[in-house]
This record gives sequence, structure tokens and C-alpha cells, in this order.
Amino acid sequence: MASNNLLIVESQNDKFFIERLKQEITANFEVDAPICCISEYECLDGLSKTRLEKKLQEIKVDIDKRGLNRIGILLDADDKGIDARVKLINDAVKCIDNNLILSAVNTWYKSEVLDIEISCHILNVDGNGELETLLKTIKSEDSTFADCLNAWRDCVTHNKKEITDKDFDKFWVNIYQRYDCCSKKDKKQAGIKCNPEASLQKDIWDFTHPVLNDLKSYLAMFD
Repeated sequence: MASNNLLIVESQNDKFFIERLKQEITANFEVDAPICCISEYECLDGLSKTRLEKKLQEIKVDIDKRGLNRIGILLDADDKGIDARVKLINDAVKCIDNNLILSAVNTWYKSEVLDIEISCHILNVDGNGELETLLKTIKSEDSTFADCLNAWRDCVTHNKKEITDKDFDKFWVNIYQRYDCCSKKDKKQAGIKCNPEASLQKDIWDFTHPVLNDLKSYLAMFD
């Protein structure tokens, strides 16, 4: 049976992660096609208001057809912070309801124009970061290969180069998945068996970690 609740996410990896996390909680929603398609290199410099507006306008057309009751918006805090992301969401939702204001995360707000409830949540660790920051925090297996990247980063910095926290966390998670947590046999098909989709189904993450409590509470609001 199709859900009448829809969750908007930024990337395909966000979709994989949320669908895996759903196995740990009771929640009733469908994850929509991601805003950013990695294969098309969208949103490499962060999500823009224009792209979120486009997604919201696409969904608005189908609200009645799909019988939607609730729409959730899940974005990464990145280095912008939670407040800045909530502002981006509020600026974007004006394209579908000029009177709608989402004053806080994890709260449903009724759009009288669309006869639907809308809410948002910002993925973060201590106010910043993104999915990979969360994954790095909840890793549950030995991460020697990935942790050795810290020495590499020190070398990069020493040579007056830099890598952003966002790019470093992505690199860390990729190495953890492929070199710390993928068997020798699976590495022969690493593109299929060591990728984010496959890795999120493995027992290499602690889905009971308290850093996920706020996100779990939000997703449970869809039940």
C-alpha cells in the first residue's frame, strides 16, 4: 500500500540511509526521488533554493493525484548550520504557498492553500555536517584504514593545501566501507558490494547511537 506521506531528501545516499534507518523504527512515509542526482553531478556545491523550489513545484502538481497528506523536507546542515538551512527551506516553500512559514524543525505546519502538512529536519552533528558526518560518528567496526586518513590530511595541510571537512568525511566513509569493512571476495565487485547502498545493509553501523535520536524522533512523526 502506498504511503500518503512523502519525504524529500537531497541525494541518493540520503535515500539509501533513510530507507535503512526505517528498518529500526515505526514510520509511514515514502522517500521521493532525490533532489540531486549524483550521476548528473548536481548540487556539488550544496543545495540551491532554485533546485529545492523545482522539486516542491513538481510535487505540488501531484499532491491530489498521489493523495498526499504530509511532506517532509530533509536537508544537510553542511557548514551553513541549521538556522541557515531552515531559512533556505522557508524561502523555497514560498513558491508553493506564500503564507507558509516553518518556524522550527521537527514540527508540522499546515498549508491551508494546499491542504497538506509540511515539516523539515536538518541532518547534523553538533549543528553542522551532513550524512557522511553522521555515518562517521555511528561506525561500529574497526576503522584503521579510514582513520589513517588523518595523517594524510596533516600532510596535505603541512604542504599548504586543504580539504574541506565535507570532502574529508566523504573520503573517510568511502575508505571505511571499501577497505575496513569489505571482504576480499566482495572487493572484486567493489562497485556493487562495497558501495553506499550495499554497505548500509551491513552490520557496520550503530543505529542505536544517540546522535540519531533526534532524526528518529522526526521520522516517527510520520507514523
